Amino acid sequence: MNATENQISLAHKGSGSGLASEKHLPSSRSLETLEIALASLPAYQSWRKLDPGPGSDIDVRYSRMPALTKADMRAHGVRAFVPPTKDVDHGIASGEIEYVKTSGTTDEQVTNIWHQKWWNASECASWQLHSTAAQSLAGSQPEAILTSPLCAGMACETGYLPFEKRRLGRFLFLNEKVNPAEWTNEHMDRMIDELNSFQPQSLEANPSFLARLSRHIVRANKRVVQPRMIVLTYEYPSLLHYRFIREAFAAPLASSYGCTECGYVFMECEAGRLHQNTQFCRVDFLPFTEEHGGPQVGRILVTTFQNPWYIVVRFDVGDLVRLERQGMCPCGRNSGITIAAIEGRVKNVTITADGQAVTQRQIDGAMSGVVGVEEYQVRQTSRAEYAASIVCSPSSLPATCEKQVGEALRSVYGSNAKVSVRTGSALSPDIPGKYRLVKPLIGIEPSSFFDRRHVSRIS
Repeated sequence: MNATENQISLAHKGSGSGLASEKHLPSSRSLETLEIALASLPAYQSWRKLDPGPGSDIDVRYSRMPALTKADMRAHGVRAFVPPTKDVDHGIASGEIEYVKTSGTTDEQVTNIWHQKWWNASECASWQLHSTAAQSLAGSQPEAILTSPLCAGMACETGYLPFEKRRLGRFLFLNEKVNPAEWTNEHMDRMIDELNSFQPQSLEANPSFLARLSRHIVRANKRVVQPRMIVLTYEYPSLLHYRFIREAFAAPLASSYGCTECGYVFMECEAGRLHQNTQFCRVDFLPFTEEHGGPQVGRILVTTFQNPWYIVVRFDVGDLVRLERQGMCPCGRNSGITIAAIEGRVKNVTITADGQAVTQRQIDGAMSGVVGVEEYQVRQTSRAEYAASIVCSPSSLPATCEKQVGEALRSVYGSNAKVSVRTGSALSPDIPGKYRLVKPLIGIEPSSFFDRRHVSRIS
């Protein structure tokens, strides 16, 4: 894989009339972006008839627009999102932009315009939302990356790649294996040795991968260098992941949320809330009904700012969030939307027997309370039946863990839920190296969970 491809792989480290994102910002960027999209981009041509017009409030105008999906992006093609003032062929020939395809299953893959300069600026802006990141990360620091090579880095399933083959500028890719369940102790020892010799100032990691390495560090009583900052990205960070990582690392730990299409959207602050990267995006929030956890829980649509090559308006990132409703964040930041937690993917929502929505975070809260569980996956197999696969710590009794897991899941799904639990030695991630902690195997229609006043065009 050449250097350019590595830079692209590194990128995948990843309102309706409800609550709009600019409560403390002027709406000029929202206005400019919407006007360009409606006036000149083929992808948004059909949206023009929905616009109430320039005389209307900007939040009202946005609320009348539909959600942009990955299916829409594939249907329109990548050039339909490029402003007419830009020449894609010239941009590619000059090296200013590239085409990049997101990883994942076929229905998740989208080809986008990749503009490295914009991505870097979005990342740097997000660091200002955490005090340690703002002080320690400048975009030039030595950084180690631990994730699936399908997300970032170079893959090698036969043998191992030498240090030099996994080094790219200031970056060191610690892992070349797709499935961490197949890591050997020797492989993990090499990661520790390389961390100690490379002395990274920052460590960016898939939380499940770093949690596995952290468990090995603790059990083997290894010494490991402490970077100035650990940033979790690429997948949903479980409370279990946080627990195991903190047993091995004392460095400040923060979750970064974004995607290839939208750049860096939220960054966790030192107080544990996630703040919107308002310089580079607008976020619209579409709430669940009260029956299903609203109005604090809902999905988000992201509009990008300052990308001269690729304009994304109200992109449905497919995730649920929980709004922070406790007033001012202790860190003092109050620009844009502040969220208390990521609730997980919409496609990972399961339901109780009576049809109430259950988010991934609700399941994670229950599972993380079971002592001895190191990994898990919960599947809904029918309306009232659920199956859990777990990995227990060496010091735990599987039968005890299985009993407690059953009780924990029934506390969420109801006392009449039929729960089966199976213990194994390891769990493997889905493509491209992300674990689905919760997986519904029955047909669920997410649009039924949302307040219809805000979702008439997103289902």
